[in-house]
Amino acid sequence: MGDEKSEQSLGERVQAAEHEAARQRILDLAEAERIPVEETTRVVPDRRRRRGRE
Repeated sequence: MGDEKSEQSLGERVQAAEHEAARQRILDLAEAERIPVEETTRVVPDRRRRRGRE
């Protein structure tokens, strides 16, 4: 029984490590795709110019 418990514990640790690695990959992807606020506010002047042309 002792061996079975240590194997389960090892399996849980491996699963936790894989979960953390996947979480970190998702966070890294989100950070890479993030658009800085400065870039999102640049759109406003373009809209104003378009209104002036119409």
